[in-house]
Amino acid sequence: MRGHAKRVGLEILGWVLVVGGLAALILPGPGLLALFAGLAVLSQQYEWAERRLEPVKERALKAAAEGVETWPRIVASVAGSLLIVAIGVVWWIGPMAPSWWPVSENWWLLGGWGTGTTLILSGIVALALVVYSFNNFRDPGRTGEGTSID
Repeated sequence: MRGHAKRVGLEILGWVLVVGGLAALILPGPGLLALFAGLAVLSQQYEWAERRLEPVKERALKAAAEGVETWPRIVASVAGSLLIVAIGVVWWIGPMAPSWWPVSENWWLLGGWGTGTTLILSGIVALALVVYSFNNFRDPGRTGEGTSID
């Protein structure tokens, strides 16, 4: 019984990560990383997931390296991550709907503190990924669009 519960739990986790990763490809968040993690979990049980694991891993690593190729990209990534955290804080606080809001106040900042918390966590994960990518993929000899790293 324990083995069956573990298998079901891992399958649910894998599918949640895959679906979340697909959503995060267009929403704020580490989409390729979550997709890779979900496929890694599912690859323990499914051959189709194992076949797709390596291409997703390669694309995730390539995207991580491209994200820190130049200083403008690094600055934009950090700024975007901080913006997501800031939006999450505003969402978590839940200010009153402004007077210009055209529909019911119930539709203002749907999700409340739960949505704000996930935005804050997504921004923190994004910042951590920028730091990780910078430390692991940034070529110290590269100057990046005419600017010096020094």
